[in-house]
Amino acid sequence: MTEKYLKGLFGMDGEVSVIVGGAGELGGALAAGIGQAGAHVVIADMNEDACKARLETLKPLGIRASYCTVNITERQSIKNLLAESLKITGKVDSLVNCAGINVGTPFLEVDPATWDKIFAVNLKGMMEACQVFIESMLNNGGGAILNIGSVNSDRPLSRVFAYAASKAGVVNLTQNIAQEFAEKNIRANSICPGFFPAEQNRKILDAKRVENIMNGTPMRRYGTPDELTGAALLLLSKKAGSYITGSAVYVDGGFTCSWF
Repeated sequence: MTEKYLKGLFGMDGEVSVIVGGAGELGGALAAGIGQAGAHVVIADMNEDACKARLETLKPLGIRASYCTVNITERQSIKNLLAESLKITGKVDSLVNCAGINVGTPFLEVDPATWDKIFAVNLKGMMEACQVFIESMLNNGGGAILNIGSVNSDRPLSRVFAYAASKAGVVNLTQNIAQEFAEKNIRANSICPGFFPAEQNRKILDAKRVENIMNGTPMRRYGTPDELTGAALLLLSKKAGSYITGSAVYVDGGFTCSWF
């Protein structure tokens, strides 16, 4: 009875979810969770070898999965991703945008070209992916968008100016999409992770920064990638999340409620 009830609430049997940035650590964990909930997951990332490697980690879990390379900064590449996904699966029920890059520098050393590159991936590319996939969702009767923000969406952190500004834009963009398409049966929400060390941010986690993070996180630890799964399944679920749109769910060990 319990299993049937929970599957009815959070199950994604028969659905297709495209995960941009799915070859990465957080994207890969989301792919595993969404796939185990029953969805066919399409891993989308720039590096084909990384996509193939991610598929190998999903096979033992019995997950139906495919992959397609994509450059999120090129609209035609995003269109190709949609076309290939539809060719493989026939439809797309949800889009998860978790591609992102980060560079840590003092403000006066921020390079405008680097700023533009971060925004091109973290915000502009996300916007274009939403545009391209929403057009398809409208023809399919609806769908769900899940964009990955950050605790930086809510508050600034030192030395990640472009990243923080782009992630603030992610939440605003998501809310605007939610507002415009609510009556079209398309929901849009964001997850804002706290500190989940991954390849892209380990290099800026020096000892002092780690100390500040731990002091400001009531749970006094980093998150693990699989700890994003519950929030993702809630927001993507057609039943459990059916009345949730425009929300930003913070999965951060209490960081945004700390006044340290």
